[in-house]
Amino acid sequence: MAQTRGERARHWRYEELPGVDLLRARYIRKSFVRHTHEHFVIAAIAEGVEVFHHGSGDQYAGAGALALVNPDTPHTGRAGVPEGWQYGAVYPSPDVVAAIAAETTSLRGTPGFVTPVLDDPYTVRLVHQVLRATDEGNALAADTLLRVAVTRLLRLNGGTLPRREVRTAGARTAARARAVLEERMAAPPTLEQLAADLGTGPFALLRAFRDTYGMPPHTWLTDARVRRARRLLDAGTAPSEAAVTVGFTDQPHLNRHFSRIVGVPPGAYQRERKNVQDARGDRSVASEVWQWNGQQSMSARTYGPVPEAARPPRAEGSRTAPWYGTPSASGSPSDSPGSPSV
Repeated sequence: MAQTRGERARHWRYEELPGVDLLRARYIRKSFVRHTHEHFVIAAIAEGVEVFHHGSGDQYAGAGALALVNPDTPHTGRAGVPEGWQYGAVYPSPDVVAAIAAETTSLRGTPGFVTPVLDDPYTVRLVHQVLRATDEGNALAADTLLRVAVTRLLRLNGGTLPRREVRTAGARTAARARAVLEERMAAPPTLEQLAADLGTGPFALLRAFRDTYGMPPHTWLTDARVRRARRLLDAGTAPSEAAVTVGFTDQPHLNRHFSRIVGVPPGAYQRERKNVQDARGDRSVASEVWQWNGQQSMSARTYGPVPEAARPPRAEGSRTAPWYGTPSASGSPSDSPGSPSV
C-alpha cells in the first residue's frame, strides 16, 4: 500500500478475478494527468468529491455516485473539495465486460457506458463489496458481485460504443504517427522530424493527433510508456530496468509519471502483483488498514443530506467505518438490502 501525507492507495489484482484490476484509495492533493486505460473504469465514490475532465468538460462524482470511463478514453482526476475523495474501483477488461453483456443484456456490438457519472448508491455498495470479498479470499462472492454490478450498470447506463473508423486524411496521419511512436518509444523523434517523415507540417500533425486521440503526441507517448511499464512490472521486470526500457530517463522519472497516471508508485504496484503470485496470505489485513477513524463525512457538507442507503455503516468507536457494505453473520459481504438486483 502506498501512503503519502494522509493519502492512501492500494492497486492490486485478485487471482480469482482474471482480467480485473482493483483499487482502493483516499486522495487529497492527488492530481491525475490526462491519461487513458486499456480497461473500463468503475469508480465508486464513498466520501468527498472527485472531479475529472471527460469529453468536453469537467464531471463531478460525489458520495453515492460512480465515475465511469470507457477504455482508451482520455480523462483526468482531482479532488473537488479540500478534504479530497475516498473511493474503491474495479477495472474490468473489455473482454470481461463484453462476456457479461452478451449473457445478461440485449446490447449488440461493443458495450460501454453512455454517461461518465451515474448516481446509484446500490451499485456503489456492490463495488465496495467486491473489494471486501477479495480481501477475505471469497472468490464466489467477488465474482458474483462483480457480475451483478457490471450487469446493473450496463442496464442503467449501457450502450453500444461507436466503431472507431479512420476516415479523414488527418486521422490516417495521426494513426501512422502513433504507430511510429509505439515502435520508437524509447527514442522518439521530435515533432518536426515525425511530421517530415509523414509528409505533413508539425502543427497539422499536432491538430490531427489531438483530434483523433484526445491529447497531443507527447502526452500520448507518456501514457503509452506507463502502459508498457505496467506490463513489464507485471512480468517481473525491476522498476529501474522498466524505466529505461520504455524511454524514461531513470526510475524517479518513471515514478513521477507512473504515480500521476496509475495512482501508486511502480514499486508498490509491483509488490501487490508479486503478492498475488507468491502467496495468498492473510487477506483480512487490508480491511483492517483501511479504517478511516476520526474523519467527518464530507458528503453532507457538499451535496446535502445523503440517503440512508448511500451512507457507510457506522462502526463502534469510529466516526466513519470503511464502506464495504454490511457484513453478514458469516463475515462475508452481504447483499443487503435483499439479494443483489440488476
